[in-house]
Amino acid sequence: MKPDAVRGHLDGLILAVLEDGPRHGYAIIEALQTRSGGALELPTGTVYPALRRLERAALLSGAWSTVGGRERRTYTLTRAGRHALAGQRAEWNEFSAVVDAVLRPAAGRPAGGVS
Repeated sequence: MKPDAVRGHLDGLILAVLEDGPRHGYAIIEALQTRSGGALELPTGTVYPALRRLERAALLSGAWSTVGGRERRTYTLTRAGRHALAGQRAEWNEFSAVVDAVLRPAAGRPAGGVS
C-alpha cells in the first residue's frame, strides 16, 4: 500500500489499535501490520511522531515502564481518544461510501464511457 494512502488516516488507525488496550510503540506498529494483513508497514519515523502528537492532544496517555531492562512508553486511549475514534469512524464511513459511489459502475451505464 502506498504510504500516501494512509495520510490523513494514521491517527484513526492508531486510536483503533489502542481500543483493545494499552500498547508500547513497537507493539502499535506490529498491530497495524497484523490487522492490515501486512499491507501497512509503517516506519517508526511515521508512527512515533503521531503518538507524541496524539498524546499532546490528550487523545492518548503515555507512561514509561521498564521491560527486560529497556524503557518503553506505553500508550492508552483516553476518554477523549475514544470519542475521537468514534468521530473518525463516522467520517471514514461517510467518505468511503462517497468514494465507493463514484468508483462503482452504475447499473445500465457503460463502465468506461459517457452515457
